[in-house]
Amino acid sequence: MNFFSVDQPRCSFPQTLRDHGIDSLHRTALRELQVNVGRLCNQACEHCHVEAGPKRTEIMAWDTMQRIVAWCRQAGISAVDITGGAPELNPHFREFVDAILNLRATVTARCNLTVLLESGQEDLASWYASRRVRLVCSLPCYTPDNVDAQRGKGVFAKSIAALKQLNDHGYGSENGPRLDLVYNPGGAFLPPDQQALEIDYRNRLRADFGIEFSGLMALANLPINRFAHYLERTGQLASYQALLLENFNPSTVPGLMCRHLLSVDWLGEVFDCDFNQMLSLPMGGDRRQHLWELDPDKISRSPIAVGPHCYGCTAGAGSSCGGALA
Repeated sequence: MNFFSVDQPRCSFPQTLRDHGIDSLHRTALRELQVNVGRLCNQACEHCHVEAGPKRTEIMAWDTMQRIVAWCRQAGISAVDITGGAPELNPHFREFVDAILNLRATVTARCNLTVLLESGQEDLASWYASRRVRLVCSLPCYTPDNVDAQRGKGVFAKSIAALKQLNDHGYGSENGPRLDLVYNPGGAFLPPDQQALEIDYRNRLRADFGIEFSGLMALANLPINRFAHYLERTGQLASYQALLLENFNPSTVPGLMCRHLLSVDWLGEVFDCDFNQMLSLPMGGDRRQHLWELDPDKISRSPIAVGPHCYGCTAGAGSSCGGALA
């Protein structure tokens, strides 16, 4: 669900681009595939645009994973970003990761940290470390009250315990596998300066818990699905829409994730980005199609489907899979 009104001229993202001398959005060379292997999660966070949770039944099948791996081989994909839900809860997750690594591609896993403490995942930290999988881990604050309010009671303590496990296996150390943390606002406001916030995180986590990490990504909350419902319930929807519109920053456009990344859902269908996937807006605004129907040589310069939700990625310092853009 997207609560922007596309009938309002001021909410026309294509027109905003034109007003800043940008004709439209087209793809550059494909650098990465982002694969959502299912919406099952051991958490149900207030801000989650995927609306993941313990009762979700969407799970990518092994046959679909095999088709994705085959396409990656054909296309020469060098980086795959795996997300969910909690991707580790897909029963074929580890086999999928190994299949991608066998292509000599790098793997990033989007981890909610608490999954490391789930039954059957006791060896997850060592398994990840043995493969040097890059981890991008959600930790929306360095204080328990803020994290638990957004992600559920007790999540902060579990997240700290998981981070200590990862540090014990070399994550976050100078020569160890990369461990990046993700901040997202706890309410209807834009992220603060990413660089300054990273210093605060590093100082607090090191002093309070002895935890080390590689870097911090500051992501904005987009007003779709669960976060949009929260904004509507709390009467903040209109003001948050206005905040995003008023803070449009054209310098964020070249780095938008939709320009170099393809998003694949649990059925193998393709989208221009993770947010378009959640809004069921197909790649290029065209017909729905599976990844293995695409000709890898015809992706570059193809049009990107946009909508009012794109203001969320282009406000202020911008927001993408890798954090701030400007």
